[in-house]
Amino acid sequence: MATQAPEQFNPGIPMKREWGTALGALRQLLANGDDTTQVFRIMRALNGDVTQRNYRRLLTLPNGGRLAYRRLELADRLSDRGWVDSFAEGTVGAAYRAFLDSTGYTAQGLAEVSMAEGAFQGVDVEHPYAWMGRRERDIHDIWHVVTGYKADEHLGEACLVAFSYAQTGGLGWAFIALGASLKSIRITGKLDFIRAVREGYRNGKRAGWLHGEDYEALLNEPLDAVRKRLNLVEPVKYRIAQKSLAAAGLTGI
Repeated sequence: MATQAPEQFNPGIPMKREWGTALGALRQLLANGDDTTQVFRIMRALNGDVTQRNYRRLLTLPNGGRLAYRRLELADRLSDRGWVDSFAEGTVGAAYRAFLDSTGYTAQGLAEVSMAEGAFQGVDVEHPYAWMGRRERDIHDIWHVVTGYKADEHLGEACLVAFSYAQTGGLGWAFIALGASLKSIRITGKLDFIRAVREGYRNGKRAGWLHGEDYEALLNEPLDAVRKRLNLVEPVKYRIAQKSLAAAGLTGI
C-alpha cells in the first residue's frame, strides 16, 4: 500500500545519475543474477526522470488518462491468486500463471525486493510518478511472458532489459544489458549473447508501447493475438543463443 508523500518529495526534478552506485550494484548483480535488489539500485541510480516522462506520455494516449485516474496497484491485483487462476487457457493471464508456477516468483515478492535498503525507496508514496514507477516494476514479469524471454539468470533477463530500455528510455536497463553482454564475451569468446541482446533492443523499438496497455484487459486476451497486435516478434537470435550456450554448458553465465 502506498504511503503519503512527504512534502519534500519532488519527483519532477531529475535525479542525479550515480555511476559509482550503479557500477557497484552491477558487479554484485553479475556475480549473482538472483540478487534482484541490485536491479532496483541501478534503476534508482541511473534512470533519472524517465518515470516522469513515461507518465506524461501515458496521459497523451486515448486510454491513458483513465488508467492514470484509476491508479490500479498491479502488485495487489496480480497477487490475487483466485483472479490469476481464472484466466482461460491460451490467454496472456494463463501464460503468466504458468510463469509464476514454474519460477516460484510472485508480484508481491518483487515489490518487497524493490523496497530493500538502498534500492527503490520512495516508490511507495502517494504520487502519480511513484505509481508509474510501481507500474513499471509490476509489469516486468508480464513482459517476460509476452516477449518470450525467459526469466533465466542472465540471457533472458539481459534481452528483456534491452527491450525495456528501448521501450522506456531508462539508462539503467541499458547499463545492465551492456554489463551482461560484456561478461558473456569475456567468458565465451562468442557474440551470440550480445546479438540476442541487440535483437531485444530492436524488438523493443519496433513493438507497440507496452506501458500504455490496460493490463487487466490484456491478461484476458489470447497471447498470440496480443503479440500480433503489439508487433512482438519471435526472438530468433535469442533462441540461437539459448542453444549455443546450452551446447557449451554455459547457461549460467
